[in-house]
Amino acid sequence: MLMRPPRSPAKLAGRPSFDARPPMLIALALPLMIGLQGPPPPGGPEGLPATPPAALAQARCGGALKQGGLVVCTGPAGTRFTLGDTSLATDETGAVAFGLGRMAGSEVAVTARAPSGEMATFALPVAERRDETSVLTGIDCDKIDARTPEQKAHAARSWEIKQDGWARFHPGRGALDGFIVPSEGPVSSPFGYVRKYVTEGCPTTESPHFGHDIAAPTGTPVVAPAAGVVTLAEDDLYYEGGTVFLDHGHGLVSIFLHMSEVEAELGDVLAPGDPVGKIGATGRVTGPHLHWAVKWRDTSRETRDRDFYIDPALLLELEATGVAN
Repeated sequence: MLMRPPRSPAKLAGRPSFDARPPMLIALALPLMIGLQGPPPPGGPEGLPATPPAALAQARCGGALKQGGLVVCTGPAGTRFTLGDTSLATDETGAVAFGLGRMAGSEVAVTARAPSGEMATFALPVAERRDETSVLTGIDCDKIDARTPEQKAHAARSWEIKQDGWARFHPGRGALDGFIVPSEGPVSSPFGYVRKYVTEGCPTTESPHFGHDIAAPTGTPVVAPAAGVVTLAEDDLYYEGGTVFLDHGHGLVSIFLHMSEVEAELGDVLAPGDPVGKIGATGRVTGPHLHWAVKWRDTSRETRDRDFYIDPALLLELEATGVAN
């Protein structure tokens, strides 16, 4: 039986309850919870072989199985899980995590290999996204791109700082303990929302939104949605303004942008609900809000060109597992 740990009073309200889950996630949580021993990954396992090898009897794969979501697999120490050309072995948490791209196919296959060499495959259905598109006009060109030499130099310095942040890794429990919302307020722009900027005098650009925007007044508190280590804390990046990177482990990093005040410092170890900063309108934005993004980094690789953003809202649907507590 899944048990959710008690919520600290310091954590913000607003995280969906299990009963509030979309039907898709409820359905995925059911098939393999019946007649199996051991806690499944968050969101519920799927696709366990009918007669798994004895060495993999406790292996599970599940998670937020939707485009832009997360696959979480758990198994005995040394179990190696492979999705596509990414292969990850369970660490001291007994788990690994794979990001699902925004355009992932309708099914993914994860192969588990025990230290003894026995293997099993999990077939996981992936639900389709239906992201909306909007056309934005009349935006200040300086809010879209760096144009002057000073702006370009600022943007270049900011890019180098971010690369240093992406290169820092810390162990952690990833999504195993669930996520809470990092600030109070309505969602003003969801992940995946495609924006097309059409403004006279500016190049026409189109791109998906890779964050989960929360609109709130300047000064509204921002807290850690899950435990992690601060790998970047800057108050004046060109596009992002006040920025914090929080490494949760398993390749997952939360990014908090446009903050008016950065309270966390590089190297800080944060628990869920600990202060990160305050909502603001710094960087290239049109009003105060928190841009919360989550990037999945492929920890099996030295280069960062295979990393990508996943949907933070889907992480809020994951249940805590109790694995390796």
